[in-house]
Amino acid sequence: METLQLINCIISILFVLCYAYQFFYIPVPWLKKDRPHAAPAPNRFAVLICARNEAAVIGDLIASIRSQSYDASHISIFVLADNCTDDTALIARVAGATVYERFNTHQVGKGYALQTLLCHLEQDYPAGFDGYFVFDADNLLAPDYIERMNETFSDGHPIVTSYRNSKNYGDNWISAGYALWFLRESRYLNHARHLLHTSCAVSGTGFLFSRAVLEEVGPWPFHLLTEDIEFSVHQIIRGRKIAFCPRAVLYDEQPTSFRQSWRQRSRWAKGYLQVLRCYGKDLLRGMLHGSFSCFDMAMNIMPAFILSTASIVCNVALCVLGLLRGGEAWLAVQSAGQLLWGMYVTLFVIGVITTLTEWRAIRTSAAKKLLYTVTFPLFMATYIPISLSAIFRKVEWQPIEHRVSAAELRRRSREDLLPF
Repeated sequence: METLQLINCIISILFVLCYAYQFFYIPVPWLKKDRPHAAPAPNRFAVLICARNEAAVIGDLIASIRSQSYDASHISIFVLADNCTDDTALIARVAGATVYERFNTHQVGKGYALQTLLCHLEQDYPAGFDGYFVFDADNLLAPDYIERMNETFSDGHPIVTSYRNSKNYGDNWISAGYALWFLRESRYLNHARHLLHTSCAVSGTGFLFSRAVLEEVGPWPFHLLTEDIEFSVHQIIRGRKIAFCPRAVLYDEQPTSFRQSWRQRSRWAKGYLQVLRCYGKDLLRGMLHGSFSCFDMAMNIMPAFILSTASIVCNVALCVLGLLRGGEAWLAVQSAGQLLWGMYVTLFVIGVITTLTEWRAIRTSAAKKLLYTVTFPLFMATYIPISLSAIFRKVEWQPIEHRVSAAELRRRSREDLLPF
């Protein structure tokens, strides 16, 4: 029993050492104001959308882009219909996008699709663009999204990410778990990082990079299962900082079935392992040279999983050993329960803070907001078995089905869920 208590104490201390700094992030957006922007430049943007069988939602995204407050003549929309078997390409063309099609069942994933799309643009638009937006087909943009992103971009930031909200927060505890995490990531990680002048991280969709970045890296050479994290790490270890625009709001659709969620998060977990294997030495080297951004990125990739797994394995092993010996099993169970309760309370506090401060941004009933704050730690706990299984299983990129259109959102609620 004393051994178990010592192990749990050590793991708890390591958790604090690795993640206490993120609690210091929390008051930063409350206490520190964003700097005023300089006069924005009239930049020309290419919007990049890679879509696989997204006929149900891609028209809404393109419509939200075409209705932006930013000068429409400075926005060009490009869609890469990737191995589609539905009407994605046709719908995108009718909606006003320039569409390319790709059929390659060997090189599968968003990274390869983006690379193909950028190669097409390199050939067909040799003059290039000032900046390149990356969206997923299920996204919807607030009407001033590009205008706000251009303000931050014009301040001299070569990469900018945005505030990520969700279309279907109130569907169930799974969609709410994703949504609450992304809200927390936007406000209490990326916004705080930006205010403290350290680097943010790109999170899947809703980001912008400059022509200079594209010319440096070439047509998207990032093909790991989490190409967004790979891109972020690649830039950070080279000393480049990713900025955040808190006023640019993007909405995306979250999975609602546990099976689909398991598949998606298995890919993320495997992708984190791939990034750690490929870039771990570079991150460590950056940390040793005093880069806080490298430390921050490293903490977001792996330690929580390692420490949580070690804790569970040790506690289960000692519980079993206690049963075999007879007499100490209950004490071991009690110790493990205390550790798990501590994790639950920590995640619950994070969820409560995010829910209360982002209350108006969360588009669902008050009852669901409160309920899903309680279930948020349970959603996060499911990462542990998902990550464990990802270590031993072959994980490949698979598409996530999206069906929540803007019209469907409005049918679900008496109030407008989105501001357009």
